[in-house]
Amino acid sequence: MLRITGLERASLIDYPGKVSAVVFTYGCNLRCPYCHNPELVTEKFNRKFLISQKYFFEFLKNRIGKLDGVVITGGEPLMNDDLEKFIKKIKDLGYLVKLDTNGTYPSRLNTLIRKDLLDYIAMDVKYPKSEYLKSSARKGMTEKITESIKMIMESGVDYEFRTTYVKKFHNLKSVEGIGKMVNGADRYYIQNFRAGKTIDPFLSSINSFTQTELKEIKKIMQKYVKKVYIR
Repeated sequence: MLRITGLERASLIDYPGKVSAVVFTYGCNLRCPYCHNPELVTEKFNRKFLISQKYFFEFLKNRIGKLDGVVITGGEPLMNDDLEKFIKKIKDLGYLVKLDTNGTYPSRLNTLIRKDLLDYIAMDVKYPKSEYLKSSARKGMTEKITESIKMIMESGVDYEFRTTYVKKFHNLKSVEGIGKMVNGADRYYIQNFRAGKTIDPFLSSINSFTQTELKEIKKIMQKYVKKVYIR
């Protein structure tokens, strides 16, 4: 069952060019050490933070004309087999829907794309193929991630790929590997690690890249992607 454990009522930055509400769903199948939402991933579900769908949809009904869309993030929203029904109710109210995903559920993603339920997809490409198993994924996931990348690029849905770069887990060789995975994509965002609450409590500002290093990452990625931005 889809569990909403966070709601940002209005955001100007999570859906490019749109004013959106942001919904956080509980649960993720990856364990990225630098994840900023450990309460959604590694910590036990706490019912006191649960936001009922009834409350959420009443909220949306009261914001018609004020919000453009809804961003569904996590965790990993596609873990939930009732996500399709949830999105359809949002779309029925006239809202655009942006989905944030790690790309490990290509079959469910394909269903949403085919049924025209998504207006924007943001996929986190976390590592080069060879690094997923070392860092946070299980056997067989890299094939699913590759399938999702191809599917998104061919979907006709507006999209972006993005990577949070963290010293200890990423270097310039990582950029080349990720670039090959998203080769030919329209848009890619470089996100610098920012210290804060993370699954690995020992990560700090020393794990962030400098602006000079980020520009070097951008230069490499521009060989593979049409438009590259530092976020």
